[in-house]
Amino acid sequence: MTYYGKCIEMVVKHLDRFQPEKDSPEQFLEATAASLQTLSPQKQAFIMEILSGCLEYHKLLTIVVDAFYVRDGRLCLRADYSLFEVICYLATFQLEELGFQLFRDVVRSQPVHKVCQFLRFLFNPLNLGSWIKDEWSLVYETSHVKENWIDPLMRWQPEIQELIDQLQGELTSQLSPPKSKAKVTEPKELSLTTPRPRAIPMPEPVPQVAKTRPVPRSTYQAPKEQRLLEMTKRYNRWKAEELLLQANFEELRCAVPRSRGEPQLQDSKKKPRLRLPPRILKAQKLTFYTPNDNAPVKLNTAAILREGALYQRQVEKELQRVDRLVDGAGDFSEFLEWQRRMQAKDREEQLAAGEVRRLRGKLSHEEAVLARQQVAREKRRMAELKKEETAELMQRCTERRLQEEKSMKELVEQVMETQKNVRVAQTELRKGRRRIAQEVTEENRELLQRSAEAAKEEQRRRCTLISQLRALEFQPTRRGKLVDLTQIPGHGLEGEMSVVELRERLALLKETRRRQEEERRDQIIQGKRAKSQELRDTVEQVALCRAAMGRSAALRSKKARGPGENPPGAVPRGCEGTLPWHLNLSGPPRRGPPKPAPPPAQVGGEEGAVGGCRSALPRRACARAAAPDPGEGGRAARAGGPGARAGAASEH
Repeated sequence: MTYYGKCIEMVVKHLDRFQPEKDSPEQFLEATAASLQTLSPQKQAFIMEILSGCLEYHKLLTIVVDAFYVRDGRLCLRADYSLFEVICYLATFQLEELGFQLFRDVVRSQPVHKVCQFLRFLFNPLNLGSWIKDEWSLVYETSHVKENWIDPLMRWQPEIQELIDQLQGELTSQLSPPKSKAKVTEPKELSLTTPRPRAIPMPEPVPQVAKTRPVPRSTYQAPKEQRLLEMTKRYNRWKAEELLLQANFEELRCAVPRSRGEPQLQDSKKKPRLRLPPRILKAQKLTFYTPNDNAPVKLNTAAILREGALYQRQVEKELQRVDRLVDGAGDFSEFLEWQRRMQAKDREEQLAAGEVRRLRGKLSHEEAVLARQQVAREKRRMAELKKEETAELMQRCTERRLQEEKSMKELVEQVMETQKNVRVAQTELRKGRRRIAQEVTEENRELLQRSAEAAKEEQRRRCTLISQLRALEFQPTRRGKLVDLTQIPGHGLEGEMSVVELRERLALLKETRRRQEEERRDQIIQGKRAKSQELRDTVEQVALCRAAMGRSAALRSKKARGPGENPPGAVPRGCEGTLPWHLNLSGPPRRGPPKPAPPPAQVGGEEGAVGGCRSALPRRACARAAAPDPGEGGRAARAGGPGARAGAASEH
């Protein structure tokens, strides 16, 4: 900080010597640069840059500093005028280049109270946006003033305000405590009546407060119902995984074809036995029951959303595959040709850019040569002008010397003449002194008379005040204190308010909290209703998709089946009675007579199968579901849901 303080002090000293009416800025800068030769190059550059900037923008700086002395700086000294100019120049034109850290160091090196007062005036948004902008616009263009000077100052205003507050706090903490004032004479009351001493009140017994109950442990533990629900969820998930694993292991073994004489696979370590003719056992005939599609199946939220997302992903994959086929996926010859063309074009552009750079470099070299020649010519011209100015200055000095010699001769002649008339002058001087002494005596007499009258008036006023004070002392005083609930205490705290206002605000706060709780309760109820409605919509969509896919699978299996083949729902010969009940999609076998199959009109052909899907899936997905696919017929019949089972049962 000492470094910047010395530099700013030298700039201020040189600015105080500058006189705009007499001195030329160029000559003044040259003389200043010659006087700073003893300093380091860094200091010289810093001082010369600030000094030249202050001289260049002298009009703008003068406008701001003069207004500061008129408005907020009426108590500031005129000797600090140049210091305020330097601070204004650094804040307005050099703040972006110096940076906030360096500007803060420069400000800290100067008197804190002066700099704080000036920066608060300069960075006031009202001043910047009103009269400073208008006054500067009279010298420069309005757009240039706003974009280059006013807007940057407005951007830096929050940081500068923080710096001002920090410096003000340091200044306040550094101030020494005020000196203790002399003891003032306090008047004593007349001891006419001595009041009785107040009686000491009896101490009140301390009330016994009941012991509070400790907080129960259940407050910090989860409820028992929630823990039971978590255990139930984990058990159900484990049970579902076990059932899934068991179903994957115990697949339909009777569906695997093999020849009649093929022996079963055995361990290689055992010896081969004799091949016996196969023994055909007559199994019991299976009885198929018509599934009840209208039976309600209770699904949880996760199962419903999972199945809906599965159908949605299938539709999206099919749409992406069709879009890729439409866009011609799989043919890379056009892309490779386009890539080659683009690479060739890039190479041509790079060669052209290199040629342009080479020509620009050559052109810049020629421009630099011409600029050096122009600089040399300008220097020669300046040297000639300097010689002419020097000759003119020498001529002026000669003329001035002759005038001074002439004025000295005239002064000598005047002195000779005055020596001849010394006695006359002495007589006139004595008369003037006597006259002045008489006037001073009269003025002193008048002043003494006025001071005596003022002393009498002051004595009279003091007597009046003393009589008024004595009258006030003898007046009865009210010892009680009235309480006004609508009055503000006035302790000087922030946000003070009366008791009535405090009660009103507490009532409003309670009302606001109650209203927020009601709104939150309504939002929770609406969210639950929306979630339940969404689950119902998803269940309906999944049911429609299952029915459509079942119908389409039944139609494809009916078309693909020959006249002598078994229907999709029949079981091959030799496997009757071996189908486990947990693989039957309709559930475990039911007791009682079989129900009649639905009429063939429920199948309805391709249009009936696709019609149930149009309400839940896009048009392309419905078309795909209606198209025959031999490879997926069996899978759709097994996993298609209630619709596929209904179609198979009706065909059987």
